Amino acid sequence: MKVEARMFLTVAVFLWLGAIGYGVWTSLPNSFTHGHVEPVGVAALILSGGLLGIPGSFFLFVSRRIDPRPEDRSDAEIAEAAGDLGFFSPGSYWPVTLAAAAAVTGIGLAFVQIWLVIVAGAFLLFAIGGLLFEYYGGGNRGSMHG
Repeated sequence: MKVEARMFLTVAVFLWLGAIGYGVWTSLPNSFTHGHVEPVGVAALILSGGLLGIPGSFFLFVSRRIDPRPEDRSDAEIAEAAGDLGFFSPGSYWPVTLAAAAAVTGIGLAFVQIWLVIVAGAFLLFAIGGLLFEYYGGGNRGSMHG
């Protein structure tokens, strides 16, 4: 997790330094802003750095509480990271359904069609449930009487 924390926090610091540089550059009398700091760009860079600082600080917090992974050690061998990374569904249609529901929700928001947002939101919840419970094999599965 230290690799991820370093990556996120490095970009966050770069954006914060860029915000300082951008604020100084736009305040110069020869710039397009005629000596006034352009607040939108400075705010966007500061907030973008803050958004990257959130997962970066989380990864740093978690990395101190878990054993170092092979990616986090400089003396690790490539073979130490070999093996399964997890289970990925080979033929699921739920990600496509979820993407379609999110797209229709976005279209409804873009065109300010509240009825479409409500219908697509229900469709989105259905798709999320389908994706989450695709491989659910609970104790009462297939039973008519619980």
